[in-house]
Amino acid sequence: MTPAEAIAVRAFAAAGLGIALFAAMDAVMKGLSLAIGAYSAMVWRCAAGCVIAGLPWLATRPSVPAAGAMRLHLLRGAVTALMTVSFFWGLARVPMAQAIALTFVAPLLALYLAAVLLGEKVGRGAIHGSLVAFAGVLVILAGATRGEGDPSRLPGIAAIIFSALCYAYNLVLQRQQAQAAGPLEIAFFQSATIGLFLVLAAPVVPIASPAGHWWEIALAALLASVSLLLLSWGYARAPASYLVPVEYSAFIWACLFGWAVFGEAVGLATLAGAALIVCGCVVAMRSRPVAVAGPGNVEIGL
Repeated sequence: MTPAEAIAVRAFAAAGLGIALFAAMDAVMKGLSLAIGAYSAMVWRCAAGCVIAGLPWLATRPSVPAAGAMRLHLLRGAVTALMTVSFFWGLARVPMAQAIALTFVAPLLALYLAAVLLGEKVGRGAIHGSLVAFAGVLVILAGATRGEGDPSRLPGIAAIIFSALCYAYNLVLQRQQAQAAGPLEIAFFQSATIGLFLVLAAPVVPIASPAGHWWEIALAALLASVSLLLLSWGYARAPASYLVPVEYSAFIWACLFGWAVFGEAVGLATLAGAALIVCGCVVAMRSRPVAVAGPGNVEIGL
């Protein structure tokens, strides 16, 4: 294994751990969304995230972000605000495993957005890995929808599909942002900009009191911040087309947390689909990418 390949493998591992922590955060946020609503849960999580990520970032005595980096912070914050509120609103109405399965249209779209917007070459191994993993998603959805017919889930499913569309663009922005700024800066501005855009809706959508839920809010913010640090580190060192397939591992974690926390059953179709997802990630990981330069070496233009 060459040094460049070793760096790329470490980036893949960091992104995989980041996805696992995001899934744990999803479970905490689902409980919060059921308790105080998705919008309020996100507002309070962002407030806590600003403190958790902001203090270490300020301790480094950072300079003011460049104009290009700030544009990316604001753009990703706006996209993520739409993405997260719609996702957690849908997640409160749909089982975790099914919700995550629906979002897997995003990585496939992101592969080709990365090619169009970033000029990345989509390797054959990454494409094959994504297709294998997506076949797993189809198996899961077939099992989840057979004989269901619960109309109360349809609005939640629609919200999650909309969130997935936003997420596809967010994955590409994540790659651009990781090249323009460091992980601590990204983690802070992610919470700050999302919170800013969400608070603009406060005159129309009241913010519920977080009384009695502070520890869940702090835990969700901590998990989100650490996850962002790991993903930012990984995306600064390997192409988005290589790292995108690791997003499919989120389904495995959703099955685990959905069952352990909310008592959501996991059937044979779910297990078969999860096996395909793992195989897809392995295929993508063996595609031998070339590592890229660290943060700050790529000019960003939007």
